[in-house]
Amino acid sequence: MQSDVNANASPSVRKPRFKINWESIGYGAVMPILAVLLALLVGAVMLLLLGVNPGEAYSAMIVGVFGSVSGLTQALVKATPLLLVGLGICIAFRASVINIGAEGQIILGALMGTWFSLTFRTWPGLLLIPATILVGFLAGAAWGFVPGILKARFKVNEILSTVMLNAVALQLMNMMLRGILIDPAGVTAGTYLAQSERLPNQVWLARLVPQTLLHTGLIFAIFMAFIVYIFLWRTTIGYRIRAVGLNPDASRYAGVSVPMYQALSLTLAGGFAGLAGVIEVIGVQHRLLEGITSGYGFSGIVAALFGGLHPLGLIPASVLFGGLLVGADKMQRAVQVPSALIDAILGLIVLFVVGSAYISKRWAARRTIAAQKALEHTKEQTFLQAEPALSGEPGGVSSSAQTDTGLSTLSDSDAQPKEMLP
Repeated sequence: MQSDVNANASPSVRKPRFKINWESIGYGAVMPILAVLLALLVGAVMLLLLGVNPGEAYSAMIVGVFGSVSGLTQALVKATPLLLVGLGICIAFRASVINIGAEGQIILGALMGTWFSLTFRTWPGLLLIPATILVGFLAGAAWGFVPGILKARFKVNEILSTVMLNAVALQLMNMMLRGILIDPAGVTAGTYLAQSERLPNQVWLARLVPQTLLHTGLIFAIFMAFIVYIFLWRTTIGYRIRAVGLNPDASRYAGVSVPMYQALSLTLAGGFAGLAGVIEVIGVQHRLLEGITSGYGFSGIVAALFGGLHPLGLIPASVLFGGLLVGADKMQRAVQVPSALIDAILGLIVLFVVGSAYISKRWAARRTIAAQKALEHTKEQTFLQAEPALSGEPGGVSSSAQTDTGLSTLSDSDAQPKEMLP
């Protein structure tokens, strides 16, 4: 008996199960692909205007990537810095700040990584490689901290400050490549090339595929993608960064320092761009060269948008965009089109991908509003259906009956004193 009472007093509550919204995931995955296809369609029109067969050009692009082991590995090599830069972009965008300074942060990471590995060349590789990577991260983070603190303290627009710091970093690299970091062999030969001395062999990253440029930096970048995912969705700091990006006013009301977390996100974004720079130096070039960035600072933004600003979605997005970069280069050499056309096609891809991200956001907002309206309508219909049952249930008294009873009682009480009057 007691058990029955306890069972009735505390009914079991079924916990809601987590449901995956496959429709939203599919929509978010299809939209960037459609954006790329539309950009290639517009590019086909431009190729026709130049008298080039689009089928031949695009087949050269596909074969250039998937037709050989060299093309595949080269696409993965280009995907590595794109992935690292894109991870920083994901962190910055989650805090509702925009980092356009990845180019300068790549330069700082590569510059300081080169200086450190040449200065401490006697260290063993087991110690020199992680130390060089850490120095590159710290250099990029310091370069990202500058616009972060300017925005936090003086409300300086981070777009302007990061773009201007790109030019500062470029000139700093040019000065050092023609100064203390210039290759002594070039000075001896009288060439004075703007490049550094070759890095010591023990700091080179190991090759994953022999006779190719694919190195272990790809594994490191994928590992960092999972680390960033855990950081953003499984830690308190990551939760606050996302909260600041979703609603700064509510975060501020909850006691979260919005400027501090925005500055932190820009600092971390700079650190990941610095990682891209130092990995490119010790993994591919093995020395610091002019043009070390190869436009990865801006292409990483596109890759991040292509991956839905999600660290795990960025992995296939960076591989795909790396393949596009390799294929575009192969297409240029195969059909002899101007390099400006390749830049135009890549720019169209950027434009359409950004547009698809905007459309996806509007679509998600409309679905949310429609779901809220449907829920309110369901509640209203449920209330209207339940109201008659509540007023006419057995053993109960309707509101009209209660009103009549009250009136009759009141009239009787009023009439009683009147009969007792003399």
